[in-house]
Amino acid sequence: MARAGFYAVESGRISLRRDGHWYNDEERIENPRIALLFSRSLRRNPDGSYFLQVAEERAPITVEDTPYVVTTIEDDGSRGFVIVTNDEVREPLDPSTLEVGADNVLYCMVKNGEFRARFLRNAYYHLAGHFRTDDGETFSLLAGGRRYLIRNAGDAGASRAASSKPQSRGLN
Repeated sequence: MARAGFYAVESGRISLRRDGHWYNDEERIENPRIALLFSRSLRRNPDGSYFLQVAEERAPITVEDTPYVVTTIEDDGSRGFVIVTNDEVREPLDPSTLEVGADNVLYCMVKNGEFRARFLRNAYYHLAGHFRTDDGETFSLLAGGRRYLIRNAGDAGASRAASSKPQSRGLN
């Protein structure tokens, strides 16, 4: 009996792009169930490359920026925020991991700090309403009654405490 598998897509190049969508070659995968299956089946090789693993079938993939994207933010009132990633997993946002990368893209760590995730635009704008600044240059997030510095990804060793004032570019 023939097995269903990745045979049809193995001939193409599967990629997760920075827009948070899956592609086969240059064609966007429009089926939300397949996109969710891919997001839930993503694995990392020891060398840092990525692949999809569904049952015994494996297919190498290209990850353009991050293996996970933050699709939604849920405000948990005064206790903090819950993020939803592209695999539909909900987890508390660790505000101490927030950082701004190139082109003012916001990132955080997910999956127990194992992976970096890029905020998609809607999630970013939802969270941006809780950003604070004292000097117009350094931004922080107010969550759970505390202020967390949003670091610049280029600031190696920057303190995550809101009281420190490393140089940071504004969030757009």
